[in-house]
Amino acid sequence: MTTEPLTITPAELNAKAARGEPVELIDVRTPIEFREVHATPARNLPLDTLDARALLEGRDKDKPLYFICKGGDRGRMACRKLLDAGAQKIVNAEGGTQAWTAAGLPVVQGKNAVSLERQVRIAAGTLVLIGIGLGVLVNPYWLGLSAFVGAGLVFAGITDTCGMGMLMAKMPWNRVNPDGKACKLPARG
Repeated sequence: MTTEPLTITPAELNAKAARGEPVELIDVRTPIEFREVHATPARNLPLDTLDARALLEGRDKDKPLYFICKGGDRGRMACRKLLDAGAQKIVNAEGGTQAWTAAGLPVVQGKNAVSLERQVRIAAGTLVLIGIGLGVLVNPYWLGLSAFVGAGLVFAGITDTCGMGMLMAKMPWNRVNPDGKACKLPARG
């Protein structure tokens, strides 16, 4: 039976690191979000590639493992993955990177990017408009596209899982090469 993950405020977590306590902080946002801004002690391990068993292998179970994301939701999901895999001392940073930054704690600032959340809103809105336009001008069956997108948004809201967001995260412009630069779209030719 899985318990709820423990939580810690960004200020408390930063104080631990400042005292020299070992702080293993994993940021589960997408690489492009991580590149934009992240808490100084964090390393990036995106939620969609997080393998709980591999992460726990050979790890001291008595040392806490901290998770952070943008606002706390993906961090909680990562914590649940680890707890379900039998881990203990799994802790979520309350309020995520937004709270960390708002508290004025040390961050690594990189290149700005369009957030995944904004990309999803832009794509969903565009698909709804296309569905309505084609439904009115071409064939009423195209209204089904708008209904499908609306149903997907309702599902995302209820389950806190966004299929379009997961798909967008895999797009080349949301990936980062080992050199820290965004992946380029393949050249046409």
